[in-house]
Amino acid sequence: MARVAVVLFNLGGPDGPAAVKPFLVNLFSDPAIMRVPGVLRWLLARVIARRRALIAQANYDLIGGGSPLLPNTMAQADALTQALADLGTVRTFVAMRYWRPFAADAARAVADFKPDRVVLLPLYPQFSTTTTASSLADWKRAADRARITAPSTSICCYPLQHGLVAAEAELVAAAIAEACAAGPVRVLFSAHGLPEKIVAAGDPYQWQVEQTSAAVAARAGLADGEWVVCYQSRVGPLRWIGPSTEEEIARAGRDKVALVVVPIAFVSEHSETLVELDIEYRELAHKAGVPAYVRSPTVGSGDRFIDGLADLVRDAVARGPGWAPPGGQRLCPGAHGDCPIRAGAAS
Repeated sequence: MARVAVVLFNLGGPDGPAAVKPFLVNLFSDPAIMRVPGVLRWLLARVIARRRALIAQANYDLIGGGSPLLPNTMAQADALTQALADLGTVRTFVAMRYWRPFAADAARAVADFKPDRVVLLPLYPQFSTTTTASSLADWKRAADRARITAPSTSICCYPLQHGLVAAEAELVAAAIAEACAAGPVRVLFSAHGLPEKIVAAGDPYQWQVEQTSAAVAARAGLADGEWVVCYQSRVGPLRWIGPSTEEEIARAGRDKVALVVVPIAFVSEHSETLVELDIEYRELAHKAGVPAYVRSPTVGSGDRFIDGLADLVRDAVARGPGWAPPGGQRLCPGAHGDCPIRAGAAS
């Protein structure tokens, strides 16, 4: 049987205090994040990193001094390897975008493995130019340098994948059962926000987040008015997509409804779930008079989600080189020009 390398992509996070500033420099040096000319981007990345380092470190101090994203991702990789035992010789690799292990590290390991096929699987269910596209472009550069010649298949997105939706709905139902003792419950599907201009330029992320949220809400049996999509983590002076999670927390306080907050675009725990959602937004909810605040866990290494990822990999192997879009064809409406899949095509 073929030797298959599966490369998992995620953001990455600092593994200790010394890594915080260089992690931020890497983040803000990415042209997909900081969309300004190269020299200016280089300067701004260092200025922003210097200004934000102390705040970021204080947040990481609240969760043990560093990000848990890498160990969580490694656990997902191990679980996925086991789920793919039927494919033969499969090895999973982790490539982080802004901190170790970088794509270059993963590419060298993949080259040493000498695979017959490579499957590229971003741990971003919803496609964005700022996440999936950036990671895959970074991988291509690294793979070229490592002289990886095996044909590769890229999984662009999976916002409606059955394993993801089922896993999220199960977690949402459990969280609602906990929160409902305080009275009526509203579910906030909270995703990382983006500047409006990125979405207006054709990025399909917001549309895909809304599709995932609607599918999970339907499976969990939520009626219209019992759930809303909102966006967190705004930084900088630009106008971001909304409503913001902070605004929805304030509205819940006025309406005196309990909240279940679902990190709908994150599949692993990290600072934006453990600090922003669990600590900062919980305090906002308390101050706003929200009767109860329950945060739904990320899907992590749960069986339903991992089995869903395994199905994506099997489909990618069967489909052959190129793109492996959901259902074999473009999912996004035509207005989303940054979707990597041509209309009606699978490559």
